[in-house]
Amino acid sequence: MARYDPSQSLLAGMDTAVLRQQLQLMQQDYLDLSAGRKLESASYAQGDGAKSVKYTIATIGQLAMAIRQLQAQLGIICSPRRAIGVRF
Repeated sequence: MARYDPSQSLLAGMDTAVLRQQLQLMQQDYLDLSAGRKLESASYAQGDGAKSVKYTIATIGQLAMAIRQLQAQLGIICSPRRAIGVRF
């Protein structure tokens, strides 16, 4: 597996303060989604008729992968180790 290279990432060149802020928001979304506090769709009726709204949310797996990518870009987590080769 290739080592993570922050200079080749899709996030390369972004300000680290912006990345840290986004990481914080995504981690909160992950916690909310895990706890069932994220709303995907809702409908209600009023005097003038029925209304509905639908939000698009990422799956928890997609969100976890995006969080890991941000963490790697910021140097918070290490890149995965390469396999150890055996030489004779």
